[in-house]
Amino acid sequence: MRLSAIHNIACALVLGAALSGDAQTATHSGPMQVVHGRPYVMVLVNGRGPFRFIIDTGTGGQAIITSELAAQLALPLAGEARLNDPTGQGGQSAPLRLIDSLQVAGVEFKAIRAVEHRLPNADGDCQGMLGFTLFHNFLLTLDYPTGRILLAPGGLEPDGGNSVHPFRMPEGVPIAALIIGNIEVEAQFDSGGAGLSLPERLASQLHFSERPTIVGKGQSLSTRFPIKAAKLATDIRLGDVTLDRPWVEINAAFPLANFGSCAMQHFAITFDQANLLMRIDGPQKRITLGVTPTPLRLDNAPSRDSGQLALVPVG
Repeated sequence: MRLSAIHNIACALVLGAALSGDAQTATHSGPMQVVHGRPYVMVLVNGRGPFRFIIDTGTGGQAIITSELAAQLALPLAGEARLNDPTGQGGQSAPLRLIDSLQVAGVEFKAIRAVEHRLPNADGDCQGMLGFTLFHNFLLTLDYPTGRILLAPGGLEPDGGNSVHPFRMPEGVPIAALIIGNIEVEAQFDSGGAGLSLPERLASQLHFSERPTIVGKGQSLSTRFPIKAAKLATDIRLGDVTLDRPWVEINAAFPLANFGSCAMQHFAITFDQANLLMRIDGPQKRITLGVTPTPLRLDNAPSRDSGQLALVPVG
């Protein structure tokens, strides 16, 4: 499972993306390919392509592109971003590239500053990643059961916590509360992540069907760490949705739980960044979640310091 620890791009960069025409007054829809639970869409960059991008709600910037795509399109430099990992150690800088026009699902975004960085290709070639804050002017729906992405105007309304839930995004990604047994746990909703992961500090407070065992290793910029897995003896609840004693990963590197693609793929999830609400719909209200099919991988995450360089996350 890949985890993303996220800071959003500096505010001026996030809010700098402009929209064309009636993009904010009409509903737009496009196909979304779901591979191992992760959502992929086809994107035009400066009118060329289409190129295959992953939508990663666990990335708080606007976009990330590969060095190959930046070179192919001769994208100009637009500054630098500072990358670090959740341990607070290590770190590196990465170039920002200016994209004049980026089109997805019939919507054109302008003046995008994209981080140039390598991307995992476990699900096939991928030239880029669309971050959560790119869609701050829209209701973003990832409809996994039908394989569609929708971008619409308007807002969500609370429903008493049944299917609509508040979230916060202090670092540009959605974080909401899960109930594990009788414990409330904050989780990052990460479409670029793989499974359901919990921080090791919570393990002693939870009940498992059997003792967690080491199943692999994760790696960040500065450290390697063991990954454990086990089946919970208690359910996980999110409003009217229940995960029936799911398998979870346990890691020592990430401070929050991670609600990744294997869990998200059962639902149509709508994010309203303006009102900090998300709606979770699906044909089933009780889900069986098995072992994550791919191993956890923790690549880059941003520094927690504010510096002269823009802070940009890479999951």
